[in-house]
Amino acid sequence: MTYGEWVRGPFGLDAQRGQTLQYQRTVLVVIHTVTAATRLGDVVPMLEQDPRVQVVYTHPPSALISGGVTEFLARLGGVVVPWRQVTQTRFDLALAASDGLLEWVHAPVVKMLHGAGYNKFPARWDGHGTAVSREAAGPQQARLICHGRTIASAIVLPTQRQVDRLRRSCPEAAAIALVAGDPCYDRLSVSLGARDAYRRALGARNRRLVVVSSTWGPGSLLNRHPDLLAKLMYQLSPRQYQVAAFIHPGVWYWHGIRQIRAWYAESVRQGLFLIPPEEGWRAALAAADIVIGDQGSATCYAASAGIPVLLASFPTEEIEPGSTVAQLADIAPNLQPEQPYAPQLEKAMSAWRPEQHRAIQALVTDIPGQSARIIRSAMYRLMQLPEPDNEPQVWPVPAPRPVVIPETFGGDW
Repeated sequence: MTYGEWVRGPFGLDAQRGQTLQYQRTVLVVIHTVTAATRLGDVVPMLEQDPRVQVVYTHPPSALISGGVTEFLARLGGVVVPWRQVTQTRFDLALAASDGLLEWVHAPVVKMLHGAGYNKFPARWDGHGTAVSREAAGPQQARLICHGRTIASAIVLPTQRQVDRLRRSCPEAAAIALVAGDPCYDRLSVSLGARDAYRRALGARNRRLVVVSSTWGPGSLLNRHPDLLAKLMYQLSPRQYQVAAFIHPGVWYWHGIRQIRAWYAESVRQGLFLIPPEEGWRAALAAADIVIGDQGSATCYAASAGIPVLLASFPTEEIEPGSTVAQLADIAPNLQPEQPYAPQLEKAMSAWRPEQHRAIQALVTDIPGQSARIIRSAMYRLMQLPEPDNEPQVWPVPAPRPVVIPETFGGDW
């Protein structure tokens, strides 16, 4: 039931009026972007199956690329609380994987990262002011402290190295940091056991599976090499290679789903497996023989999981020196776009050594396989609720499904 922009449901002063099932705590999941939503999907299931916990969702109006969140929440089927109402309601816990307006949430906030650590500088916008030096996106004091308090009650980080990075920029926030590994990496690691099933779903079977990964914005693979997918489909023999691609959700929702489908329709007709923005990218990594990537976190995850990587783009000016992505660039070979692709792919697949993969893994997570246990314990501690007796489960990701583009696409306006 709604009243204007006000929703009645299992939260706030009226929570018991329509209640059927009994619960003890209400958790708010704050979804800024589709990217953040997919990261929170690794954590929320630890809570929502507990009959003592009611989970609800909201979407704050703060992210640059917030398209697709409303539709994502509609498909999710959870209770959605309007942001205006959230700012005037108390909750027992809030989860977020991005920054923005969290100081208005009345709950202990657990904040996670939505990528593989702090790596990039924020884009320098055009304007009339004097250009100044930039800190790596993420650990800026203004994002972490408001009116004399830290905004979050716990900041979940994958490594002690990331905590030390945070301490240099905001010592007060480092005091609430928790080294908890990386739940995204842990799910990818578990999913490696389903590699054969993913390869069947992607149509690879006995062929080489080449996975292309592009982040968003200037310097990304698709920004620097907009014709790469078309060239791969033209050059690589379909008897020997299957090509799949996943594109950062920010690209899909900034340019529009229909537009992305239109731009890559011909490559899909030629056999490209185009992966939807919400899910499927980790399954593709688990199935891949090689990943062609850029400075996005997905490339780091691939290398950390033992998958050979070939860099097609690496904008040095965007990357913090010494970061995980920067160190990956020191290891990974570079794609030469004017040279034939097949020999480069074969050479890159044989060039990677186990110790190189282990070096990247050590930068992605300090404690592989333990993230769920540590994060769940922190969440229940902040809710002041006894933790369940069972161990939290880490499930393989679902098999990828392709973006379907009808043969008549373009005539269905």
